[in-house]
Amino acid sequence: MPATPTKPEPCSTRLAVVDLARGLAIVQMVIYHFIYDLNYFGWVRLQLTVQPGFVAWRSAIVSQFLLVAGIGIGLGAASRRPADRFWRRWAQIAGAAALVSAASAFLFGPRLIWFGILHFVALALLFTRPLPRLGPANLAIGALAVTLGVAVHDARFDGPTLSWIGFVAHKPATEDYVPVLPWVGVVMIGIGLAAVWQRSHFSLPAVLRDLQQAPWRILRWLGRWPLTVYLVHQPLLMGALELVRIAGGPVFRTG
Repeated sequence: MPATPTKPEPCSTRLAVVDLARGLAIVQMVIYHFIYDLNYFGWVRLQLTVQPGFVAWRSAIVSQFLLVAGIGIGLGAASRRPADRFWRRWAQIAGAAALVSAASAFLFGPRLIWFGILHFVALALLFTRPLPRLGPANLAIGALAVTLGVAVHDARFDGPTLSWIGFVAHKPATEDYVPVLPWVGVVMIGIGLAAVWQRSHFSLPAVLRDLQQAPWRILRWLGRWPLTVYLVHQPLLMGALELVRIAGGPVFRTG
């Protein structure tokens, strides 16, 4: 009598290395936004959306966040997280995206953030939810999506009704822009990596096992609260710099 196939064991514990990777991305994001704020106040003169080094750094930060997000989606499927937890988290992210749009409209006017990283994540969570069942095939599909998003540019996608898809020939006038393509491909690659990782029962090389000590513990803690940090760090940074501007008098009133 043939043996009954066994289902893979769910991943029931939080993986420290994932929180650590997310924490590293958060630290870079805060530093990048601090430089952005200095530029906003006029204390440095940089073209962050044009200079190749800053453009590449921003892309790297977004890639890290979305790759880890994809791994998290794969881990969620492996741990069989309940649907209500998914929808609760989705509602938090969608609500935060709406808050970012409202705040950016106040700060930047016509350059408001209407499809930034939180808007993208809210949509990507819905789109990719069934994809963990494809397993490692997500690696190839995700790579194809990244390739299409990077290689295809058509001015017919520049309008506001289509630019959220990607394929634009000219970046829209907004302070943050994370279209579906190529970025959904990065999320899919993360899902594929989680599927490959699951085959080894989420084992880690020895060099990554000891992640409990400082400063790793601090990074892990940051990695547990990405949405909270994302929402509060800019008001805190800009508020602190505004206090410096007021206290510093004419020396700091160059913006």
